[in-house]
Amino acid sequence: MQPFEIPVKGLKNGKNVFHWHSDGSFFREFGESGILDADLEIEAEVDYEDYSVALACRIDGSVVVACDRCLEDLTLPVHAAYERDDYGDARILDLSQDIYDEVCVSLPLRKVHPDGECNAETMKYLSK
Repeated sequence: MQPFEIPVKGLKNGKNVFHWHSDGSFFREFGESGILDADLEIEAEVDYEDYSVALACRIDGSVVVACDRCLEDLTLPVHAAYERDDYGDARILDLSQDIYDEVCVSLPLRKVHPDGECNAETMKYLSK
């Protein structure tokens, strides 16, 4: 699994910014997420003040899923952001689960190509 970890012990007071790139291997580690591939940029800004941690995270890019209609690959944009400040006395902030969850909930419930862009051969069988 790609390490989206931030060691709290090494943070300087003030804002600390971390950047990562993620691909489909990250989602495959979680099992059946439905995400076949990904091209994501993740930025985490950690505001650290005397053992107090506040995090703002942005996720931008795209994921590839199977179209619900024709089952062909469908590329969907991802733009997600979240904030947290309830890390308690954690020594390492592991953002993996948060990033996975945010990407998954940012996707539409119905994942289909725009009208006319589904696989034509499959659509012939579906229209019978």
